[in-house]
Amino acid sequence: MSSWVERAWKKGIVTTSYPAEPATEEEAPPSGRAPQVADCSSFAAFAAAAESHCPTRAIGASGLDQGKCIRCSRCLPSGFRAAAELEAASGGRSSLLWIDGVPPKSTAAPAPLAPIGRSITVFLMDAGSCNACNLEVLALANPYYDAHRLGISFTNSPRHADVLVVVGVPTAGLVEPLKRTYEAMPSPKAVLAVGACAIDGGIFENTPGLDSTVRSVVPVDLFVSGCPPPPLAVLDGILRLAGRDRTRSGGSP
Repeated sequence: MSSWVERAWKKGIVTTSYPAEPATEEEAPPSGRAPQVADCSSFAAFAAAAESHCPTRAIGASGLDQGKCIRCSRCLPSGFRAAAELEAASGGRSSLLWIDGVPPKSTAAPAPLAPIGRSITVFLMDAGSCNACNLEVLALANPYYDAHRLGISFTNSPRHADVLVVVGVPTAGLVEPLKRTYEAMPSPKAVLAVGACAIDGGIFENTPGLDSTVRSVVPVDLFVSGCPPPPLAVLDGILRLAGRDRTRSGGSP
């Protein structure tokens, strides 16, 4: 029996206190956190030892690309550690590039949905995934994460959606449906690319039939890195689009 089900059975439904409180270690384990090095001045040495073990070429002499990282942990024996902040949603693609292993300075993420207020409707589109990111996103609707308490709900129609959450790589047959889905959404609207596959293709990058990225099909407002990212990282991304993330709101839901 899973820990969440067992806890609910013994204590009743327990809902996370995030974002009013920081994520706990249980909610954001190392497997869901981005890798980093303790001493960035020695990054070149760590990278040289880990580069050949990285399956997606996320590690290079010049830096660490969190958009390509799939959290496989193969770099950990070379001196990396999975300890970066959970709140890793980023605006531009370049903000996922950690030059010399140094995280970019924190800047206010774009908040195109700030005018809407406190009610956000999400449409989830799978452009071609393994379903891992789908499960993490949809977990926000369960009693533990309970995104509805924050005014966030899911819809089955893009015509009713404020946020388009895209998971997976845009396979050839879904490029046009992805475009039409975005066009069907009313303004203001935003796109959240969730997971390594949606950002750059993940382990499927440069494979036959996958010659597009999500951002080449629709304009992406925020990226949430990971493979898959934990539910609270996705929640943080949605809240950032509305200007309600922990950085700007002090954790106030």
